[in-house]
Amino acid sequence: MSEAELTRPVLDAATIADLQADYAKQPQATVLERAVTKNGVKAASWDNRAATRLNRAFSTEVDTGAVSNQKHSGRCWLFATLNTLRHSMAKQYKIKDFELSQSYLFFWDRVERANTFYTKMIEDATRPIDDREVQQLMSMAGTDGGQWNMAAGLVQKYGVVPSYVMPEVHNTEDSSEIELALNTKERKDAVTLRTLVSNGASEEQLEETRRQMLREVYRMAAYAFGEPPVKFDFEYTDDDKKYHIDRDLTPKDFLSKYFTADFNDYVVVTNSPDKAYNKLYAMPAQDNIESGNPIHFLNVPMDELNRVATAQLKDGETVWFGNDVLQQMDRKTGYLDSKLFQTDALFNVDSQMSKANRLLTGQGEVSHAMTLTGVDVVDDQPRRWKVENSWGKENGADGYFVMSADWFNDYVYEVVVNKKYLTPDQQAVLTTEPTILPSWDPLA
Repeated sequence: MSEAELTRPVLDAATIADLQADYAKQPQATVLERAVTKNGVKAASWDNRAATRLNRAFSTEVDTGAVSNQKHSGRCWLFATLNTLRHSMAKQYKIKDFELSQSYLFFWDRVERANTFYTKMIEDATRPIDDREVQQLMSMAGTDGGQWNMAAGLVQKYGVVPSYVMPEVHNTEDSSEIELALNTKERKDAVTLRTLVSNGASEEQLEETRRQMLREVYRMAAYAFGEPPVKFDFEYTDDDKKYHIDRDLTPKDFLSKYFTADFNDYVVVTNSPDKAYNKLYAMPAQDNIESGNPIHFLNVPMDELNRVATAQLKDGETVWFGNDVLQQMDRKTGYLDSKLFQTDALFNVDSQMSKANRLLTGQGEVSHAMTLTGVDVVDDQPRRWKVENSWGKENGADGYFVMSADWFNDYVYEVVVNKKYLTPDQQAVLTTEPTILPSWDPLA
């Protein structure tokens, strides 16, 4: 059909009359209209049977303490990573509610991420500024979100500190102001670097300009969060009321002395059915540290995520997982259930898509990270999961959510587990050359 023959449909009087007539034929249309307009879509479609499915009883449960609170920031990936670390330490040293400083790693992430951003802007300076890759990198300048590998790289390079050593401040609890300041500066800096490359600037001039920009980012981060400590004293009273002090530690000393986990032993196991299974993927565009922990994913069928996450929990270790938390979730109850809101039944429509199609259309994405702390297994199959969130104790049951098996299968995309839980064939895949994913992939 030629462009001249193509007729674009319009909402004419006849079409509008047809829409109105169809609506009038809907059973109980006026009743449902009153219910939805008064109460909203979620309240009108709420499934009261969810409480039965999401009973908070688990056959396997790791003993954990009070939840943390990321407040108005996009640091869930850091919180979930530090939660898995603190749980192991808390058990060994009897400090149940001990918390590590998210602010400390957040500071270094701002500086490291600016460093990689400037490098990529120089490398891509000959591409048009409206190139999709350049635009995607521009959109990530100064942002909060991140991946497990990014947090792991920060811990490996900078160590960790207790929360009291570098506590939360206004700009960590609400990062919107400093995020805006950083992304505005870094985008302007990107234009400056591109112009220098276009004008034939020397490598020395580019490097000195980049370094000055980085000095300014460091200054902004230090003003906003406070400058990170170089050394500190580790003081605590354990659960048996015994006082301890360990003096003059560096953050890396503290990490090596009190934490046994080796991040090199762990892998991100992904279920992304829009891609081939049993393959290794990488996303270098999102790496936050030059020569740091690269972002790799081992993509496998969903039953493998269930298997490896269950195995690690049964061995007493919590599990970092990436998910799409805004789907079928209720904050007050802490319910995560694929049938929680029956919107299709309410509107008499079919909006169901496969997981692959949700990813391909943008309906599905990795929007949040949390921690698995328990699972209920019946007949060798997970039935529901206990979830530690980082939204404070006011949400869910003292901050803990409960997730159905269906929600896990539908909206969980990543789990981080020790490589020992992989099959020999899966471990072999880890040694292969990864397929590079674009910066706009939905796993970003």
